[in-house]
Amino acid sequence: MRLDKYLKVSRLIKRRTVANEACDNGRVMLNGKVARASADVKVGDRIEITFGNKTVCVEVLQVQDSTKKEMAAEMYKYC
Repeated sequence: MRLDKYLKVSRLIKRRTVANEACDNGRVMLNGKVARASADVKVGDRIEITFGNKTVCVEVLQVQDSTKKEMAAEMYKYC
């Protein structure tokens, strides 16, 4: 699954366009490297997102095309 779509489906970022912009600006890292929006996300990957002066680190537990709001938090765990 594409990184920008994963960020939207898991609800780490609300909109796919915002996720795309975050990737383009170098604020998203996948496994320690700056990632493009088209990067492939797999189970076990680590994603770091920088929001201003705050950084969020998560580990991918599931990859699903769609999910309900209540189940979205089960797709990742915080590092």
